[in-house]
Amino acid sequence: MTIALFAVTDAGRRGAAEVAGPLGATRHELGELAELWPRLDGAVFFLATGATVRLVAPLLADKRTDPGVVCVDEARRFAVALAGGHEGGANALATRVAALLGAQPVITTASDAVGSTGLDPLVHLLGAAVDGDLAAAGTALLDGAARVENPLGFPLPPVPPLTGTPRHTILVTDAAARGTGAGQAGQAIPGGPGHARGAERPSPLAVTRLVPPTLVVGIGSARGVPAEAVAAAVRRLETEHGLDPRAIRAYASVDLKADEAGILAAIAPAQLRTYPAAVLAAVDVPNPSEVVRAEIGTASVAEAAALHAAAELAGGAPVELVVEKIKGANVTVAAARIRPRGRLAIVGLGPGAADLRVPRAETELRRASIVVGLDQYVDQVRHLLRPGTEVHATGLGEEEQRAADAVALAGKGHAVALIGSGDAGVYAMASPALQGAGPDIDVIGVPGVTAALAAASLLGAPLGHDHVLISLSDLHTPWPVIEHRVAAAATADFVTCFYNPRSRDRHWQLGAALDAFRAHRPPTTPVGAVRQAGRPGQRVWTAPLAEFDPTEVDMLTTVVVGSSVTRMIAGRMVTPRGYRWTERQS
Repeated sequence: MTIALFAVTDAGRRGAAEVAGPLGATRHELGELAELWPRLDGAVFFLATGATVRLVAPLLADKRTDPGVVCVDEARRFAVALAGGHEGGANALATRVAALLGAQPVITTASDAVGSTGLDPLVHLLGAAVDGDLAAAGTALLDGAARVENPLGFPLPPVPPLTGTPRHTILVTDAAARGTGAGQAGQAIPGGPGHARGAERPSPLAVTRLVPPTLVVGIGSARGVPAEAVAAAVRRLETEHGLDPRAIRAYASVDLKADEAGILAAIAPAQLRTYPAAVLAAVDVPNPSEVVRAEIGTASVAEAAALHAAAELAGGAPVELVVEKIKGANVTVAAARIRPRGRLAIVGLGPGAADLRVPRAETELRRASIVVGLDQYVDQVRHLLRPGTEVHATGLGEEEQRAADAVALAGKGHAVALIGSGDAGVYAMASPALQGAGPDIDVIGVPGVTAALAAASLLGAPLGHDHVLISLSDLHTPWPVIEHRVAAAATADFVTCFYNPRSRDRHWQLGAALDAFRAHRPPTTPVGAVRQAGRPGQRVWTAPLAEFDPTEVDMLTTVVVGSSVTRMIAGRMVTPRGYRWTERQS
């Protein structure tokens, strides 16, 4: 990503220097702007908005290709997304710049200002072509007057619910518009609500179509087939089968046709994928031909190539043959569709403090149309969720059911975020979720600051050398197994971090674990404990192994037992990176 910084005052240059490294940006002189402009992804001006507007106005051409423009005031109080908010990435860039400078991001794009999903980002997310008035559709969506139809089941982000009389339909489809009737922007659907018999017709419902690239077209032909014949056969996918040609993601054929002039002239050659006959012969198709098999070694070209290429592009998503082979003049075509997969983001929220939650977690929470989690964790992030987000919050002790519910919802094609504290992969929700998630679901893991890391940062540097994490809860692991692992960690001289150390019903296990360590550690070995790390009521304390009192610990506490070389230095637990310890340090 190429980002240029522009400043003319000393204060502006200091601000540019602060953000340059984190942004991977470079500072330039204003006289270089016109030459740089076509190559830029973003431009940050440490200038007044009026001056910035006058500089960039002559260069603005198209919001789909212009870089995002951000303006920072002299006092560094605000980072203003001035142009290219969605398409140019100015909204995101302003947010990043503001975070680096301790400023306030100023974002005026309507959907972002109210925290809603905008249509420009949705179009970008789908890689879709657009039919209709996108601006009018976006306004209707913000007004609660747009109906979103998603017959293919894409895992869309949340959209504002319909709250009034609809005046716009936003249709996500790979189907072609049907003549001058259904599907055309500004047209009512015959027989629909705009055509009630014997009644005055209401205003027609405008339609904006988003056409994502879902289709792969297979082509087989005789040698020397004319380009006109290939083009005519491909057009029949639209005229006879109702598929929008802009939904075609790729074409496919047997490798013998890689240089077929008629095919290459009729399509975009860069979109053609070819495969050996032996590969296509292994694809199960509804209309095999023994004549074709005898000639080139596979019983199908068009159908097999479409299905095979679609599966290759799908990355595990399901594919279906939506148009069986069409026979033209010395050419056959068929079309396969890549079905969208559900989306499951497994999000670790960290120890609880907002500033210890990674930015990607917030991105995924805004991306999800359904959020599943423990009620107290949902309450931590409810303010981050976009309008229209569905929330499934349950109480303590239902972890496996929450994981199963999240997987089931993603399996139905939804965009789901399953949340938990700390890191979702450490004694948390990722394991039970992934045990049930199949290849029909896209899984996105978002790491979080887990309890061991949060506690260690408050205690000092106790994890500076080899360490292990052990849960003392016997709800999922029998105590004899836990006891064996504790003994192994004590014998091996690992720094050991205990999760779930003590509860009302499990009050003796921590004491037993510490006794195992006392047999292998000096009595002065530091033991640290952190309760409610990063949350209100945080408490941090240490004591020698011989004196540590387990009764001060509860389930909200993380306990760290040092190794034989861990020391207290200026009140902090420190484990050296190596096992050499100087006399001064000891």
